[in-house]
Parts: sequence; C-alpha cells; structure tokens
Amino acid sequence: MAAVEIEKLVKVFSKNIRAVDNVTFQVEEGEIFGLIGPNGAGKTTTLRIISTLLEPTEGRVSVFGHDVTRESGEVRKLIGYLPEEAGAYKNLKGIEFLEFIGRFRAKTGRELEEMLERARKICELGDRLNDKTKTYSKGMLRRLLLAATLMHLPRLGILDEPTSGLDVVNALRVRDIIKELRKREGMTILLSSHNMLEVEYMCDRVAIIHKGRIVAMGEPEELKNAYGASNLEEVFVEAIKNGASS
Repeated sequence: MAAVEIEKLVKVFSKNIRAVDNVTFQVEEGEIFGLIGPNGAGKTTTLRIISTLLEPTEGRVSVFGHDVTRESGEVRKLIGYLPEEAGAYKNLKGIEFLEFIGRFRAKTGRELEEMLERARKICELGDRLNDKTKTYSKGMLRRLLLAATLMHLPRLGILDEPTSGLDVVNALRVRDIIKELRKREGMTILLSSHNMLEVEYMCDRVAIIHKGRIVAMGEPEELKNAYGASNLEEVFVEAIKNGASS
C-alpha cells in the first residue's frame, strides 16, 4: 500500500483559479518524496489537501488507504504537518509548548513523557527548552516546531519548506533529523522546498509541479540524466520551461 495516492486531483478556488490541475502521483511508504515548483505552482495547496485542511474539488486523495475527505479523522491520526509559516506561542517556554501540543496526541501521562523525551532529542535545544519561545532564533524555533510535528512518530510527515530561512548550520541539522527519523523509525516524508540542493540530497524521488500540473517526476539521478543536467536546479529550470511551452 502506498503512503499517499493522488489521482486526478483538482482544486479550484473562487474566480475559477485552478490551483491544482489534474495531478496524479504516489508516495511510497518509507521514502522521502519532494514536491517542488515555483511560487504559486500548487505545492502548498496539494500538501494542505493531503493534510485534510482543504477539500479537493475533484479527484481522489488517500493516506495509507484512508480517503482524506471521507476519513479525515483517521488521516489526521497518521500524519504530522509542518506549515511553512508555523509559529509557537511566544510566552510559553519551549517545553511548555511541546507539552501543549503533545497533549492532543498522548492518551496517557507515560505516552506524553515519551513524546517529550523524543522531542528533546529531535530539537536538540537542551536547557533552552526552559526559555520562552519569543527568545528563540528562527533556527531554534524551526527545530522546536519540527519536534512538535514529529514527536508522536506519525507514519507520514508532511513538511512545507522545513528549512525555510535557516542558516547553513541549522538547515543541516534539520535535514539530518529528517533523514534519521526515516532511517530509524521508517517514517515516510513528503516535503516541499525551494532549495534544490536540499531536495537532491534528501529525496528518493521528486515531482516538479508548474501551474498546477506535474511536469516531471522521478529519482534525482533519473531526472538529471533525462534532462542532460548536472544538478537538480538545471532540471528544475528546464522542466518549468518545457511545461510553460507545452
């Protein structure tokens, strides 16, 4: 069973804005899959539909066999979603914020403690967890939010620009955390990123979306070979160019 199955997905907003236009792809269990494209291409809309935050206009989307519209409650039990513009309550300490989020998932006090211990390891903030989140740098906050998203070990982690705005050191930490969770826990990751180096480094497969349509998809090496490119940035540019002219 695929982790995510999307078939002929369409999302139309008001004034006939077709944000997603007949998109079809699968994310296999245990892989890191990258959904990339320029601003306004439909990436975030697609991620929000998979996360049950938006309903599709047409098409079918399922997560581990559960339909995102008819079985949204079951889907939410299986996923962790980190939006690009996520934030934390500024006057809560880091550990208080993690506990607040954890209580939505944990069924017992022991399960909550296990989640918090896992979150500490994920974010690697140490004693700074005892400080209010308003004192955190952007990198520290992003690591805290990643921990809050993944500390319950969802079967599917959906990460929208997980390293957005981070410096090199913090971006590397976040990437390593994601790859380690996939390796150690078998977690499936679906991510969006504008950083092609990051995508090439992390992802098993990639789909490039442009104007709501998938214009290229495959393993990074396959795509580079297909486009005669030396890196994924060149693939991205050519795929977008070809998609715009088709």
